[in-house]
Amino acid sequence: MAAGLLCITCAALVLDWWSGIPQDAVAVYVGRASCISCHQSQATHFAGSHHDLAMDHARPGTVLGDFENAELTHLGVTSRMFRRGDQFYVNTEGPDGKKADFEVKYVLGVEPLQQYMVEFDRSEKVAKDAIARLQVLRLCWDTTERRWFYLPPPDVQDEKLSPDDALHWTGITMRWNTSCADCHSTNLQKNYDVTTATYQTTYSEIDVSCEACHGPGSLHVQLANASSFFWDRTRGYALAPLKSARSEIEIDTCARCHTRRQRVVHAGFRAGAEFYDFFNNATLDPLLYHADGQIRDEVYVHGSFLQSKMFQKGIRCTDCHDPHSLKPKYNDNRLCTSCHQHPASKYDGPRHHQHRGDSPGARCVECHMPETTYMKVDPRRDHSLRVPRPDLSARLGTPNACSRCHLKDARPGKPVRKQLVDYGAWVRAAQDGDQEVKDYLRRLDQWAAEYFQKWYGVKDDLDVHYATTITRARAGDLRVELELVRLATDRKQPGIVRATALTELGQFESADAVQAFRLGLRDPDPQVRSVAAGLAPRFSGQRRVTDLASVLDDPRRLVRTEAARALSDVPPHRLSARLKPLFETALREYQDGLKLESDRVGAHLMLGILHENQRQWEDARRDYERALRLDPTVTGPRAHLADLLERNVQSIERADSSSAAGVVTGENIRAKQILRRVAQLRREELELYARDASLLPNNAALQYRWGSSLYLNGQVEEATTVLERTVELAPRNPQYVLFLTLIYQKQQRFQEAVASVNKLVTLRPGNASYRQLQRELRQQANPSQRNP
Repeated sequence: MAAGLLCITCAALVLDWWSGIPQDAVAVYVGRASCISCHQSQATHFAGSHHDLAMDHARPGTVLGDFENAELTHLGVTSRMFRRGDQFYVNTEGPDGKKADFEVKYVLGVEPLQQYMVEFDRSEKVAKDAIARLQVLRLCWDTTERRWFYLPPPDVQDEKLSPDDALHWTGITMRWNTSCADCHSTNLQKNYDVTTATYQTTYSEIDVSCEACHGPGSLHVQLANASSFFWDRTRGYALAPLKSARSEIEIDTCARCHTRRQRVVHAGFRAGAEFYDFFNNATLDPLLYHADGQIRDEVYVHGSFLQSKMFQKGIRCTDCHDPHSLKPKYNDNRLCTSCHQHPASKYDGPRHHQHRGDSPGARCVECHMPETTYMKVDPRRDHSLRVPRPDLSARLGTPNACSRCHLKDARPGKPVRKQLVDYGAWVRAAQDGDQEVKDYLRRLDQWAAEYFQKWYGVKDDLDVHYATTITRARAGDLRVELELVRLATDRKQPGIVRATALTELGQFESADAVQAFRLGLRDPDPQVRSVAAGLAPRFSGQRRVTDLASVLDDPRRLVRTEAARALSDVPPHRLSARLKPLFETALREYQDGLKLESDRVGAHLMLGILHENQRQWEDARRDYERALRLDPTVTGPRAHLADLLERNVQSIERADSSSAAGVVTGENIRAKQILRRVAQLRREELELYARDASLLPNNAALQYRWGSSLYLNGQVEEATTVLERTVELAPRNPQYVLFLTLIYQKQQRFQEAVASVNKLVTLRPGNASYRQLQRELRQQANPSQRNP
């Protein structure tokens, strides 16, 4: 009897273990109310956290700002914040340039600032549970100092924004649906209709709730409520395995929002998924990071952490942060020494940090995770966890923790600049050409470097840094090529650094550079492979197809789609029977990813370029027109559309060339109409480039576009002046030098053209076309020396 009962019990247990959730069952979002009964401790820690308060409806318990007829004046516009009962309003300049009352419907964030949002375009067609276009006011509440302040764009500090500017609070830059929503709510669905240019955005929960990080919980709840002794034998507890031995699973889940994305690759990211199947993390772009990888613009942690030794050693976010309150586990040096358990005097003592124990310099984070302030009041720490390098700062102008802290000291020769409110602003001013500030910072950096060497000596592993190579590359130093090759292929360097080196290597054409790109396609890091694939169009002919064949079926969607984009202009007959279906699948993935961003100009611009590559002219025209409708003030779409229409005219003229001379045909009339549109587009684009170039006079790329636009509008002399300035700013950019050379040639200024082409040949000694141009210009400059 006992044996039989045991057999029955064992059989029942095996059956219980074996039975599980059907393989095709899909988890859905159920809300945190379903979690609290079992996870009360976690819910308590979560309550009041930045995730919990990421967004909310505007009501008396959630609005922190002073709405008791408070006023704020900025550049001549006085805004008034007031209440009507439990509703909150702002009287300020609207999209038509006139002042009006706008109801605040939602609040964004809680500390150290809170922002306020106004809904537009709400009609009866918008579902009750959906949000129409939501705009974020630039009037913000400082929750620490309890004051109103105006939040300007980072590069437009003292200029009043016109209502039609994309940077105005009613413009696309300040649109919640486009820029904020995906990371401030759970299971957000943008639901943008490109034909009507309207939103019906929805979410499961208004804030960043449990399922944003753990994944949709319906199957987990089903298992928890079941009478089984076991979790599911294949799905486990049916949530993202954030505690897995693979630290990347947790880090990627956080990175979804805590990263500076370049584009959304695919929809539907859920916790536990592979980051590079859905997103693309920015490399160390000079507008985002300093040359040594320290944060410059808002980059949201992940790109910094990827550079750190902590990441390389498997440290994850929750080793330092409580996963539910999000707070650091300690507010003192125990945050570091709880893991770095050496004798106390090794790190947490004056023999190491050389500062008084009660001073900021004795805190690990002040030296190894220095702060940069964003949004006027929000200091954020650099997560690359690096050793301060004042010696690099003295040579390269990068920031360092020592000078950051000691900048407040009164020193002889310190410039007076009221607008330089923090160290980051000082560094930017120096990099933008303020020589007095630059000289002062260099002296401060040298002073700090001397002490650093006195205290710690010179260590071999600190003596060389990739920042030197990156800086030389960006300055156009051709001798740096082999150093870039070594950096791009050095597996000991972080993947984001190797990817950045490959990007900088894109200006070179040697066999060594090409080989580095090919090695990049086989790199273990998806970001490196994606950069290598994206730069592959520089390879010509069948070689490009052969090289990219290996990554068209890459396990990461980002790499596959970059490869498809790079092959989009290759004629179909050049692809083998095996490659065609792989290419077509990856290309569809690329297009689908762009369509997710169909409320952004850049997505339509990229779709237009793709359709041009595929000779789908009408689709390309539609894409550029849509981009213009989305934002008429942006540069790019007009230039592409004008080029496309101009080629269309050339095609019409070739087809109509058989008509009798002097006979006006319908095609002639159509061609003239198109040319009038082209001229209009060119004039409008010129105005926009002139605007941008005036705002950033030291930006070579903008000056080049302005000069090119001047030339296309027939203003050749003016174009020459601007392009000379462009080459002065970036003397080693072959594209800029070539354009200036050709303009000199067009003007028959042959001596200047020869001098310019000589520079070009020096920059690219192996380029046969440049040498041919050099011979041609020398003959034009000295016609008596032409061969008989």
